[in-house]
Amino acid sequence: MKLKHLHAKKSAFSQSLKTFSKHPFFGIVLLSGAFLILQFIGMAGLILPSTLNQIALVLIYYIVGLGFTLLLGYAGLASLGTAGFIGLGTYVIAVFTDYLGLPTELGVIVGITLSIVLGTIVGFISLRIEGMYLAIVTLGISEILVEVFGKWTVTKSGAPYTIFKMMFLGLEIKQTDIYSVVYYFIIIALFLVMVGTINIIKSPTGRAMLAMKNSTSAAQAMGISLIKYRLLAFILATFTAGLGGALYFLKYSTTNPLSWGLALSLNILAAVVIGGMKNIYGVFVGTFIVFGLNDLLLKRIDFFNQYPSAFMIINGALIILVVMFYPGGVIRLFTDIKHMFMKLYQKVNLAWKEYRYGKDN
Repeated sequence: MKLKHLHAKKSAFSQSLKTFSKHPFFGIVLLSGAFLILQFIGMAGLILPSTLNQIALVLIYYIVGLGFTLLLGYAGLASLGTAGFIGLGTYVIAVFTDYLGLPTELGVIVGITLSIVLGTIVGFISLRIEGMYLAIVTLGISEILVEVFGKWTVTKSGAPYTIFKMMFLGLEIKQTDIYSVVYYFIIIALFLVMVGTINIIKSPTGRAMLAMKNSTSAAQAMGISLIKYRLLAFILATFTAGLGGALYFLKYSTTNPLSWGLALSLNILAAVVIGGMKNIYGVFVGTFIVFGLNDLLLKRIDFFNQYPSAFMIINGALIILVVMFYPGGVIRLFTDIKHMFMKLYQKVNLAWKEYRYGKDN
């Protein structure tokens, strides 16, 4: 009787686990948990601090990429100003904390708010122009921001702006910290942004954005407000960019105007396109390829140390291959491989059953 009761409990647990594994948030919990464990492994001395720093950078750009996914993949709106909005998030914290002597928390809030305000302005502009012209406008705004970062006396006129020690939420954050507490803030932000993104994608808002991307005329005919969803798309994209900038400065305690140029915006665009514009896990794969693959893996190979530009060639080739053969991104390749193995398993299983049936008879 006791064994039967234990078996029933075990069966109920396995059923609950199976149900949860099919939940949309299962992958998010798994991914966030895995990166959280990496910090503990690092503290145990099994991972180099430089590796964890690079992983943190990948996660920050992934958070930014999720907002860009909603903008490009679902709303169909182009932007080349992402880097400028990230830079804005970093510089506002630096100026508020160091120059004005105000709380870091206020700098984070104001930086994200300013990014959202600029996103709202660009959203209104998108009602008049779109496509390549909209991308050029966002690039122009980004270049203005970069010029301000580089020339304004308050931001130390083009020099990197570094703060060696600051307080955030009652915690002291030092640039010399090997295993910074900010890493946990990045994981929390990652989890919340992923949950928010997947909720938007699966909601009527996500479907409305997708309809707007496919045909603005058809979307309007169905009663979808272009102004509402274009504004929302830009607000969400600039919010994640401002948040990414805030997390970047909290983590690395430094910002440089040269970091927030067109190259970074194009790399984020490449990460989203390579990974898959409509899949949050695809965006992670793309972000890892663009921002982490070289530093975390390829630099350990002598060839890539001797020819550092070889990685850029690989990136370019990947973009060409994805656009030509896998418009859904690299994630589609994994899906196809999975289906191929499932078909192979079914064939082997069927052949085995036929063999057993023939043997029994």
